Amino acid sequence: MTSDMAGGRTAPAPTTAQELSYAEAAVLAVRREMEADPNVVVLGEDVGRGGIFGQYKGLQESFGAERVIDTPISEAAIMGAGVGMALAGLRPVVEMRVVDFALCGMDELVNQAAKNRFMFGGQGRVPLVARMPGGIWDASAAQHSQSLEAWFAHLPGVVVVCPSTPQDNYSLLRAAMQCGDPVVYIEHKTLWGMRGVVDEGAVVPLGKAAHVRQGDALTLVSWGKQMHTCIAACEALAAEGIAVDLIDLRSLWPWDRETVLSSCSRTGRLLVVHEAVQAAGFGAEIAATAAEATGCRVTRLGAPRIPVGYAPVLEAQSRVSVEQIVKGAKALRG
Repeated sequence: MTSDMAGGRTAPAPTTAQELSYAEAAVLAVRREMEADPNVVVLGEDVGRGGIFGQYKGLQESFGAERVIDTPISEAAIMGAGVGMALAGLRPVVEMRVVDFALCGMDELVNQAAKNRFMFGGQGRVPLVARMPGGIWDASAAQHSQSLEAWFAHLPGVVVVCPSTPQDNYSLLRAAMQCGDPVVYIEHKTLWGMRGVVDEGAVVPLGKAAHVRQGDALTLVSWGKQMHTCIAACEALAAEGIAVDLIDLRSLWPWDRETVLSSCSRTGRLLVVHEAVQAAGFGAEIAATAAEATGCRVTRLGAPRIPVGYAPVLEAQSRVSVEQIVKGAKALRG
């Protein structure tokens, strides 16, 4: 089974770029898709009042309660309703509040949404976007701070997206809503206030990485909020004359093998960094693929296999720091 990435939609006409927050960019993306397609609906807890992060602000006022639907506190019911809506011809945006809560709706996603197209020979499609904010949520402890993107990358039948900037949150969310298959869309819980220039005319296809910095010393791959720590590490390394080729993966499945492997072939070294637990993290897939295809040296950096602590000193143990990335990069150059 292959994923339909095109969605059969034409790109929006270029418009004047504007500065928006990560949350405002998401609101604009949903608004534009709801304006363009009456089959796009939103459902979840608190979406009517704008969502807990403001990622649906003003949408119920514009489109009404029949298209921006407040639901009971039941993730299984929300996800199940979304799957049914998608099979009936709608294009639902299903809000899970945070990825940790989405575990209550896993059967509907894993055994229904992900498998329907395959099991019924393409007669049914589930064009659903499941928004599941992930990552460490400051001072929110173990049940609200998980990075579970590797779970979904392991699941055949779904697309997995992790945007790191306001522009990507706008462009990739629109691409996800136009996709013909279920998309697990993982925004970071602490990026909502991050601001940046957003061009409505910028199209970012699913499965295409961003080349953030150019360099020949080594290839550094990351995604989500961890990208910003990697950027700071690259600046520190550049001050010492070490130029890093930095790639923001953006989509974990499908992931941009061509861009990553081309860089690894040139630099001969790959460092993969992610906020998720290192053991069985998606970085292992990238590292193994690159080693097999190019023979490059590989190193991974991720969180230790521990729950995220509530106390700041404990929470810090689950974060991959600038200093760790710099040290790992230097060791890889060896």
